[in-house]
Amino acid sequence: MTVDELKKLGADTEEGIKRCAGNEAFYMKLVPMALDESKYSDLKKQIGEKDFNAAFETAHALKGVLANLSLTPLCDIICEITELLRAKQDTDYAPLLEKLDKVRGDFTAIL
Repeated sequence: MTVDELKKLGADTEEGIKRCAGNEAFYMKLVPMALDESKYSDLKKQIGEKDFNAAFETAHALKGVLANLSLTPLCDIICEITELLRAKQDTDYAPLLEKLDKVRGDFTAIL
């Protein structure tokens, strides 16, 4: 994985590195952690169980990580999910979760 590959996927790497005190190596170490499957699996499970409070907490935590690393394509989707969960909307999250999986897959493919 390189900074250029992340940029091609829409990440604002300059901003993300800036938020990591200008330390590119540290930024590149954090990106794979932000893509770890466990939190995304938790979110899907919580939404599936209609545990909107837990799902909101998980989505909100992901939103913070993705925003701080400026992984914009992922952050945009998780922001939309977070706001729906904040409102405790019982809606069909499947299209958003599928989109999230696809975009996350694009990022994990370059790891």
